[in-house]
Amino acid sequence: MKALGFVPLRKGSKGIPGKNKRKMLGRPLFCWVLTEAIFSKLDEVIVFTDDTEIIEFVENQFSWTSKVKAILRSEKSADDIASTESAILEYCEKVAYDFDIFCLLQATSPFTKVSDINAGLLKIEEGADASLSVVKTHRFIWNQKGESINYEYANRPRRQDFKGLLVENGAVYCTTKKALQISKNRISGNIVPFEMPEVSYTEIDSEADWITVENLLATDLRKQKVNSKITHLVLDVDGVFTDGKVLFSENGELAKSFDMRDGMGLEILRQYQVKVMVMTSENSALVAARMKKLKIETVFLGAKDKFGLLQGYCLKNNLEISNLAYVGDDVNDMANMCRVGWSFAPANAMEEIKRIADVNLAKKSGEGAIREVAQFIQKYNTRF
Repeated sequence: MKALGFVPLRKGSKGIPGKNKRKMLGRPLFCWVLTEAIFSKLDEVIVFTDDTEIIEFVENQFSWTSKVKAILRSEKSADDIASTESAILEYCEKVAYDFDIFCLLQATSPFTKVSDINAGLLKIEEGADASLSVVKTHRFIWNQKGESINYEYANRPRRQDFKGLLVENGAVYCTTKKALQISKNRISGNIVPFEMPEVSYTEIDSEADWITVENLLATDLRKQKVNSKITHLVLDVDGVFTDGKVLFSENGELAKSFDMRDGMGLEILRQYQVKVMVMTSENSALVAARMKKLKIETVFLGAKDKFGLLQGYCLKNNLEISNLAYVGDDVNDMANMCRVGWSFAPANAMEEIKRIADVNLAKKSGEGAIREVAQFIQKYNTRF
């Protein structure tokens, strides 16, 4: 059976302008669910949007997988009054319902995991017409008439004795092709819910919501950290190898400054079988030449979604992300720094990076920071 993932995105957003592509922990919001969808049991994932910038981003930054396609939706299905169902039906009719299971994934649910998507698909495989993600809440609910809905206020139960209610969190909806064709709705027929963690019951409609969700997401990633032997070191370039300064001429990039002590640190790591990788958002010939000189073979240039790229690299090479160390200096490194086994921030990194780093280095970027990391790894790995 062909299982299709569907991520609808609009340019317009009233509460938070450009919300879907605004960076949360350094990566566009929609990338959080998209990456999980790629690693799930879905056979194909469609990003359906009226934003050509998002289409270009997906084509460039997710070229490492053949599973994702970005398709332009009509203005009519993306205006302020259009429903999500209108986008779903527009796409389904465009491809003549070429799938067996349809899985709607909301970009505004960054806590959605591979396991959640697979759980929804499993309910369909077990015979349900549709499934949806829910969260169990133990909150006591009232209506406008002053009537308690889900408990007797005169006999208030203890939390541990209260079964609670299941509430839609708006993250994942799965349905069979047949049910969708008949009902024209994301769910219908025999509907089976499946639970997601309570943290996933979040709305992102204001700046305050955004800050709250971003902090929760960072905490969630850091909880998954495991201290293991470091086998790979991932490095940013500007602000890590260099002090972040670039000399330009009228013909373009002219020069960057690298510290020779960092080169010695990399040589030491090679002696201890630690593989060094470079991941930078810039597409620089100077950087490519310097990395070749340093004998660094794995170099990712022009990486705008470093987290997704690193997840894909780990999967392809059968690596545990806990075996990776990462050195970053700015917000586009945040997600990876929250997730890898060990994260390091140069002394002159941005303050928000220093707050989440496992180790704040004494050395500045371009002044021996990488050499300091090499010494740390050399000593740390002796315990394994």
